Amino acid sequence: MELVHYRIEDRIAILTIDNPPVNALSPTVQESLREAAARAMNDSDVDAVILTGAGNTFIAGADIRQLERMARDGAVRSILPQVVREIEAAPKPFIAAIHGNAFGGGLEVALAAHYRIATPEARVGQPEVKLGIIPGAGGTQRLPRLAGVETALEMCAFGEPVGAHDAMRFGIIDRIAEGDLLARAIQFTKEVSRLGPRPTREITSQTGTPASNASLFAACRERARKTRKNLLAPMAAIEAIEAATELPFDDGCRKEREIFERLLVSSQAKSLIHVFFAERAAGKIPGIGKDSDVVPIQEAAVAGAGMMGRGIAMCFANAGIPVLLKDAKQDVLDVSMKAIEATYQGSVQKGRITADEMQNRLSKIQPRLDYAGFENADIIIEAAFESLEVKRAVFAELGGIAKPGAILATNTSYLNIDEIAEACARPESVIGLHFFSPANVMRLLEVVPGKATAGLVTAAAHALAKRLGKLAVAAGNCPGFIGNRMLRAYRREAQLLLEEGASPRHVDSALEEWGMAMGPFAAQDLAGIDIAMSSRHVFAALERLGTRMPRVMEALYERGRLGQKTRAGWYRYDDKRTRLSDPEVDAILDRAAHESGTARRAISADEIVERTIYALINEGARLLDEGYALRASDIDLVYINGYGFPAYRGGPMHYADEVGLPIMYERILEFRATHGANWEPSALLARLAESGGSFSTWDSDHASPLGAIE
Repeated sequence: MELVHYRIEDRIAILTIDNPPVNALSPTVQESLREAAARAMNDSDVDAVILTGAGNTFIAGADIRQLERMARDGAVRSILPQVVREIEAAPKPFIAAIHGNAFGGGLEVALAAHYRIATPEARVGQPEVKLGIIPGAGGTQRLPRLAGVETALEMCAFGEPVGAHDAMRFGIIDRIAEGDLLARAIQFTKEVSRLGPRPTREITSQTGTPASNASLFAACRERARKTRKNLLAPMAAIEAIEAATELPFDDGCRKEREIFERLLVSSQAKSLIHVFFAERAAGKIPGIGKDSDVVPIQEAAVAGAGMMGRGIAMCFANAGIPVLLKDAKQDVLDVSMKAIEATYQGSVQKGRITADEMQNRLSKIQPRLDYAGFENADIIIEAAFESLEVKRAVFAELGGIAKPGAILATNTSYLNIDEIAEACARPESVIGLHFFSPANVMRLLEVVPGKATAGLVTAAAHALAKRLGKLAVAAGNCPGFIGNRMLRAYRREAQLLLEEGASPRHVDSALEEWGMAMGPFAAQDLAGIDIAMSSRHVFAALERLGTRMPRVMEALYERGRLGQKTRAGWYRYDDKRTRLSDPEVDAILDRAAHESGTARRAISADEIVERTIYALINEGARLLDEGYALRASDIDLVYINGYGFPAYRGGPMHYADEVGLPIMYERILEFRATHGANWEPSALLARLAESGGSFSTWDSDHASPLGAIE
């Protein structure tokens, strides 16, 4: 297959990259582009060159598989810096004609061209920081020369793309092409050919002075420290752009390349690249293909207008799907609709949506005190109180109301899908859709079929998740599914650490410093200790004989300390919801330790992290072994997107591979010797550790579903 097509029209060589689906810059594409550009320079019938992309996009970026291989092997191999240098040095005008996306290496190629024209819908960006790296082919050096330091900092340090009109305003592109891109590009090329080549490297009017740039760099570093905590790449991107303002161009490029190569082999880049591919793997559900027939969702309904129900309703409205929101109490509906309006108003004030879009979304949500109109819905989602009896009663009603073929979904976070479905006249239509709170913000959606769920219903649920902008992860029907089942092990170990001598603040601080978005006790106070207590009976069946259970949470619950909602839980809270240590909790901990015969001691941050995170991983390995998760990488996605696990560590199962399963297994055996049955290692973890395997290799060897998810 020819990867770069070459043809001549009106003495203009038109080079078209054709590497579907997104024209990624694989090594062979880079070599083909280099050869095609050299051919055009040596062709006496050519006066100028246009570079464009076949299909729906220009160049969406680097070949991430190649990046993954280089990161794994520790050897960085790429001729892209040389290719862009040769394009920039071309003696004939070189024009980039951009449609779709010009991201990463794609934008670096365009920046090296002498002129750029783009369709109105095109987007350009340097998103490399999201993979733990920075541009490596001159992006941090050329972008500030065209767009200025402030724009370059924003695009390279935070990785968000910009549209064509903004790109033109910033100076990244020179012309917007209305109508046929190639025809406009040819016309534009004829205009600029009279001006000759314009190497980006020679433009210096936008790079500022040390005095004018000082505040920009300081503000950007402070923002990165606050919003990209512990991440290496944003700070490195700032350093590289600073080099563009202080060093000669070639020296700046060498500095950029040194940083790029150092970051690419870092654990953060390996982890973030792992997450990139994990998201793509999660969409591959055995038995569900791209061409699977699915129920078209044109109207939706939600039963239950509490916090979860209104968040779910907003998900549908945001996707343009009309939705009914039902509750039996008018005051609950009133509060819910006011909260929805306030949320949208906040988005308008922040410039995320327009006032017209707000009204459009609000019009999609219709409150109801009864089931009127539910018979027309293509999907009905139950978002009632987390009680099996309550949910069974709702599904008994829905079975007689919903139209044939409608999907009936429960938003339960830990209850048995089969027991809920048994109460419904059509169990084949019932599926679990575990939205995470707040549902209109959180991206994760656990999709949990029951034993009777029809395959078409499961396929439709995954298709709907994509339409709603959610990251769907398939989960098996066990207590707590993937996320909350693992959370139980994590929280239990955290609470036992308190009885042994740690404080809630000590545990939370250790884990937050390690990278968790929020420590377990702060998170539980936010969600509500009563919520955790309500699920304990469900998880009791998972406990092994001899498991040591913590005692303190019950004591807090009995005293009405439910968390932030009562201004007291694991912490006390003032009017600003500031976490404050509480002597009453200290006294409860001392009493619990005394009753259990536990001698309290000083506990290091390292032990806190090991015991909580290793407990999480051990439970994840059990889920895999029992067939309740398809892939270790799916577990990683659940914890990154639902529980604040740091993406730069790749998720718990990837982190285990990074530590090394034999090392982790030996440590778990040490914990078993000290702490007993809680630390019985997963059989899968033991097998992999003893055979020198990893969860990554396990994923490769187990591509088909196990019994619980079929």
